[in-house]
Amino acid sequence: MSKKKKHGKKPAVTNSTASGAREAAKKKVNPLPIIAAAVAVVSIVVVILVNRNGAPDKNDSALNNTVNVTAGGSLVIPTADITSDVSFYPLKVDGTSMEVLAVKASDGTIRTAFNTCQSCYASGRGYYVQVGNDLVCQNCGFHFTPDDVEIMAGGCNPWPIFAENKTVSDDTISISYDFLTQARIIFSKWKTDF
Repeated sequence: MSKKKKHGKKPAVTNSTASGAREAAKKKVNPLPIIAAAVAVVSIVVVILVNRNGAPDKNDSALNNTVNVTAGGSLVIPTADITSDVSFYPLKVDGTSMEVLAVKASDGTIRTAFNTCQSCYASGRGYYVQVGNDLVCQNCGFHFTPDDVEIMAGGCNPWPIFAENKTVSDDTISISYDFLTQARIIFSKWKTDF
């Protein structure tokens, strides 16, 4: 008696390399969206940097020259440099980093203040940047107009430098070392604890 072979399906022979390649081909990720996203991010960074028009951002005092004011000296601000856009003047007094801001108000007068908030200075974020026509506290978000600089004292606004604390001529505004040293305490945590 002869035994009949059963005819059925032959077991599939798999080649793990060939099937892995087929699976990889099916799951292949299109690199175009990833490349497009990377190009978009780089483009945004380039636009931000180029938008400075070759000039430092007036809100970025690190790009400006820091003046070291020593005993007997003064911070001297040329009045010709002051416009309705806030100008920031970084300085160091006895090792303490400080900043004075100056702006021409809508009535044409030049206003000065320390770039630190009277309420938020101890937070490390109690300083102002200009957003549009407003100064904005980086701690609490309070908006303050340039016309209010050196007018209002107390509360959340830049610490004023009144007429009796500076010498004003046609060409310059000078703020003495002696007065600046008195203000060092309000900058003790300035831009440090955040």
